Amino acid sequence: MSSTIVKAFAALRPKPEVASQVASVPYDVVNREESKALVEGKPLSFLRVGRSEITLDDSVDPYSQEVYEKAKSNLEALIADGHLVTEAEPALYLYKLTWKGRSQYGVVGAYSVEAYRSGRIKKHEKTRKAKEDDRTNHILTTRAQTGPVFLVHRPTDEVSRLREKLLQSGQEPLFDFEAEDSVTHTIWKIAQVEDWEKALEAAGDFYIADGHHRAASAERTATRLDAKEGDEASRFLAVAFPTDQVAILPYHRVLSEFNGHTPEAILDEAKKRFGATVLEFSGTVPSEPARGTVLMYLGGTWYSLKLPDQAGTDGVADALDSAVLQREFLQPVFGIEDVRSDDRIDFVGGIRGVGELVERVDSGRDVVAFALAATELSDLLAVSDADEIMPPKSTWFEPKLRDGLLIHKV
Repeated sequence: MSSTIVKAFAALRPKPEVASQVASVPYDVVNREESKALVEGKPLSFLRVGRSEITLDDSVDPYSQEVYEKAKSNLEALIADGHLVTEAEPALYLYKLTWKGRSQYGVVGAYSVEAYRSGRIKKHEKTRKAKEDDRTNHILTTRAQTGPVFLVHRPTDEVSRLREKLLQSGQEPLFDFEAEDSVTHTIWKIAQVEDWEKALEAAGDFYIADGHHRAASAERTATRLDAKEGDEASRFLAVAFPTDQVAILPYHRVLSEFNGHTPEAILDEAKKRFGATVLEFSGTVPSEPARGTVLMYLGGTWYSLKLPDQAGTDGVADALDSAVLQREFLQPVFGIEDVRSDDRIDFVGGIRGVGELVERVDSGRDVVAFALAATELSDLLAVSDADEIMPPKSTWFEPKLRDGLLIHKV
């Protein structure tokens, strides 16, 4: 009997010989200008589907129906030209990401919208209606989910056993290529799916690590189509990784103005609130701080800010470093009420690291920067289990999955 949480699906996918040309970065990690640059000289790039406005005039509204119709025609062209084919039988897939000597393995399948609705697939972010509208219209027009949601689950012995059995079988991967960002993407087809479906069904709760808008849009699509259990629209494309294999990178903050204060006044406030001290280190930039400490770059100098103890804080999310910095410094001193909408704050995440903070401030683009420790995966699970919302821009997962390798038709 098939599992509830995940089922096999008949993927629309590239032919292996063009997979590296089709695969693209996720649609939501690049803007319009960056997307246009990435597809230059790459006629098969899936960004032409995920962000089809780049194949239209710049004057076209990226949220217009014309854009979604263009996505549909660009997808249909890849199919008509023989670059994308549909699997004859439903399957699951094992997706390996390798970056900087570290590998992680996730199972690609059609995951349950009902499990998302009921809270078995848990979320930790608020979503924005405009972004939900965008992906819902994209799915409804193309009748395809073109990029996977990134899920995590607690590791289990049975999932590990099945993974090792497949890896040791000598089965050739369907795709195996290194992308331009030095991430290697390797995917094996799992034809015998029953044991995998049962193992994942027994894995407990699942958590959205990245892709909240994709999941929410899939749920809205299912509602719009009145999808019943068994319909493809009652499922969404996702990859589920065990929590012991994934890594969260830091997400830092930069501010473009002092909210009317002088740099000296900002430093005085930092000393009063956090006992700020000059950071002594060797090298041009420091390492990311330990949990409970924030590093501030101001006037060419790094300072260490010790955050107040949060043992008595109500709520899991409110005790996170990003929430404490916001509550104790960014809001009262800099006047940042809502980091989602205030254009005076920006975020530097992932592989760009602390070095970019120095560049942003030294160049005059920003006036002060704050380096934070990476949020721990246990924090994400705890926030999700408590049905709370993570502070904005608290997690950055790397490496990123690629769009266009496995497509779920609805």
